[in-house]
Amino acid sequence: MAQDYHQMWTELGLDLDAHNKLLNVLEKTYNEIYLSRQKRPEGMKYFDFVMSEVHGLRIKELIDAKKLGKKIIGSFCVFVPEELILAMNGISVGLCAGAEFGFSEAEKFLPRNTCPLIKSAFGFKLSKVCPYVEACDMVAGENTCDGKKKSYEIFKNLVDNLYVIDLPQTKSEEGKNLLKKEYQKFIEKLKEISGNSLEVNNLKKAIMIVNKKRKALHRLSEMRKYDPLPISGLDALLINQIFFYDDPERFTESVNKICDELESKIKNGYGICPEGTPRILISGCPMAIPNWKIHWIVENSNAVITGEESCVGERGFQWLTDETGDSVEKLLNNIVERYFKIDCAIFTPNPSRLEHIIDMVNKYNAQGVIHYNLQFCQPYQIEGGLIETALEKNGIPVLQLNTDYSNEDVEQIKTRVEAFIERIRE
Repeated sequence: MAQDYHQMWTELGLDLDAHNKLLNVLEKTYNEIYLSRQKRPEGMKYFDFVMSEVHGLRIKELIDAKKLGKKIIGSFCVFVPEELILAMNGISVGLCAGAEFGFSEAEKFLPRNTCPLIKSAFGFKLSKVCPYVEACDMVAGENTCDGKKKSYEIFKNLVDNLYVIDLPQTKSEEGKNLLKKEYQKFIEKLKEISGNSLEVNNLKKAIMIVNKKRKALHRLSEMRKYDPLPISGLDALLINQIFFYDDPERFTESVNKICDELESKIKNGYGICPEGTPRILISGCPMAIPNWKIHWIVENSNAVITGEESCVGERGFQWLTDETGDSVEKLLNNIVERYFKIDCAIFTPNPSRLEHIIDMVNKYNAQGVIHYNLQFCQPYQIEGGLIETALEKNGIPVLQLNTDYSNEDVEQIKTRVEAFIERIRE
């Protein structure tokens, strides 16, 4: 970071010593995993810059926006509608939950066998190293799994303003009606903290902004159909992660620029790997910054990742929100329809997720699927077994990986991944 942000971090209440340790680890890891790689697109320089300033310039932008009356809403999940936040003069940001940091502090409140994502959220807050959560005017949680549902009862005592959205567990009309009621209550909460009303023109504009962001990622995903691949899975993962942090319009412009570059490279037959390199689809739990472990292992094992069936991936941007409608009620119904399609493993039954995985295998010419499970994430671990059985019956090889955010199992995972790659080569 070129600028000195220590005064800003101090005013946010960060523990500077702990925060410096985190940044040092992040910088070292990023250099090893990303900046040391060859044949990266020129357009990735923008995303490298975002990462270099992820706790600096972006935080300053949020603080400056707060001074202009905007409200910062932090979240951990794709079920929190960015459209509603933008429409009420807010900014939506993802919160830190992708590294094993502060776990000893988190385990004073949570059992050791808690999902790493939940422990990470607690650890970043308790260690006072996440400027995003400290800059928030409100944290919007969501009752997806039981772990989150119960942990929010504790987390509400650690943050100034936690609001929890309840979510349905079944794909039914009753479930859809529950989601709409919860989003209506969320709108009332946004009105309360912002002092703004929800106007139809603002909502329509917000929907268009978020749709353009998703369309840019649709376009990027199209680039990943080609053989040889013009962009690594690691770089595509990073772009998908920055989706949750960056200014939406600037992000959209930057993704479209790299897509322009990739289209030109594809026409010239360029690839980041030889044609015929084994192609893997990643499916399962979300991968928040700086969780790059599985992608790094796979792409250092003579294979490439061609897509992510994940909330930090295609599940997060797959559907657009219908932009038609001349009333808040109609546009809200459109938002509910869009978010209700998300096929998270919390839903039971959840056949559309299996259909989506098979569709992605075919669309991106994947030769095998790695189902990525965070330890103690019961919804994805249980559903992973059902998906493995169904995919194998369809002739699609599957490798299930149960892991956490540490590097202790890297060699073990690498051995299993290499064996899986040999299997799909046969």
